[in-house]
Amino acid sequence: MSEGEPKNTHFGYKTVEADKKADLVADVFHSVAAKYDIMNDVMSFGVHRFWKRHTIEVAAARPGMKVLDLAGGTGDLTAKFSHLVGDRGQVVLADINDSMLKVGRTKLRDKGIVNNVSYVQANAEALPFPDNHFDIITIAFGLRNVTDKDAALRSMLRVLKPGGKLLVLEFSTPKHELMRKVYDMYSFKVLPKMGALITKDADSYEYLAESIRMHPDQETLKQMMVDAGFEQVDYTNMTDGVVALHRGYKF
Repeated sequence: MSEGEPKNTHFGYKTVEADKKADLVADVFHSVAAKYDIMNDVMSFGVHRFWKRHTIEVAAARPGMKVLDLAGGTGDLTAKFSHLVGDRGQVVLADINDSMLKVGRTKLRDKGIVNNVSYVQANAEALPFPDNHFDIITIAFGLRNVTDKDAALRSMLRVLKPGGKLLVLEFSTPKHELMRKVYDMYSFKVLPKMGALITKDADSYEYLAESIRMHPDQETLKQMMVDAGFEQVDYTNMTDGVVALHRGYKF
């Protein structure tokens, strides 16, 4: 690539200019925001609640802590963290997508979750928070949509306190061949039809399925976290590796 020529990246299986990916991803989530929770339950058969519950358990948030729920969407993790950190703690629900933030804010306020939660529209690649600020950062099903994942991981490390932890919950690569075949058939044959039926938007769910396949596998993401500066990085596979929870610390 010659100097000055635009850099390319992937948007699902398509190749696009890197500086246009964020807008394309935004269009997807503007489209699906209103039905996002319903689709999560339908397409995962409710199992996403187990994945998120395990993430909360591993996070081990305590009263008084500051937590960043990055790409927090409609606020499932934020709601749990709000109760755990209490009145002395703080939870920031951050998302690059305004439509998702609005849905999350309305949902949490309807549940009476107000006092210790704030909402910030933010790009994971350049987080607008001070250095050494958060005790815990979670990013659930959001990293795969970030254009420059390495920059995002470095940004998360910067705003994490020494001794703090990052948890990355993301779709990953199934361990066994049979599961991979079943998962592929479900993702590319069934999921877009569900999207068309429930959200009237098959294309967005086709992109989401493709974005999962383009996301780094478990070991690659582990090394990316190490390269960004995280220590004691490990991961746990769930549902045969359909989803993995990566954990890393800042020291």
